[in-house]
Amino acid sequence: MTGTTRRGRSPEGRAEVRRELVAAAVRLFRIQGYEETTVDDIAAAAGVGRRTFFRYFPSKEDAISPDHEVGLARIAEVFATAHPTEPTAALVVRAGETVFDLYADDPGLSVERFRLTHEVPALRDRESARVDHYRRLFTRQLRERFAGEPDGDLRAAVTGAAVVAAHNLALRGWLADGGRPDQLDEYRARFRKVVDMLPGEPALHGVTERLEAAVARLERQA
Repeated sequence: MTGTTRRGRSPEGRAEVRRELVAAAVRLFRIQGYEETTVDDIAAAAGVGRRTFFRYFPSKEDAISPDHEVGLARIAEVFATAHPTEPTAALVVRAGETVFDLYADDPGLSVERFRLTHEVPALRDRESARVDHYRRLFTRQLRERFAGEPDGDLRAAVTGAAVVAAHNLALRGWLADGGRPDQLDEYRARFRKVVDMLPGEPALHGVTERLEAAVARLERQA
């Protein structure tokens, strides 16, 4: 039994092996080039066998991607545990910010991934497809939340697209600036600005309309 096998048996050990495979892939793609690097190269650099590599990733392209399955699961968990009366804007921002943690856990690696993704067309296309998974998840969760409301499907689509676009803009800006931990809060704040651009809560629209009508009556009486 090898040390790698023992490590891979616990959740912590599996996470460690995964990190080592990702780091090896990033390093080799940078040194040798993406096309020239094979799965065997990555496995050998991480000190594991080819079969172990495929237990973690279906392809070498996936080894360079953040763990989007974890990111999607975090978002779904936020929606699943949210109180029904939580304002939508607060909820979607809270859900979106969980994805920042995927990148903030290892800023140096995240920056290298970001650069490679923009330099290699195959990686760039794959990452673009992943982004759409987030948009669809937000839209699906919001559609359930807005069920029965007028134009609920439209509001879900617009909100989901806006949140994911704002998140990508802020996250990519942080990575392009070098992924500095001391700047992370600044870029999180930039993401939160999407709140002012989202469709308003239907209930708040009703309150606004009643207040405007009351003001109009007072003006007529003055």
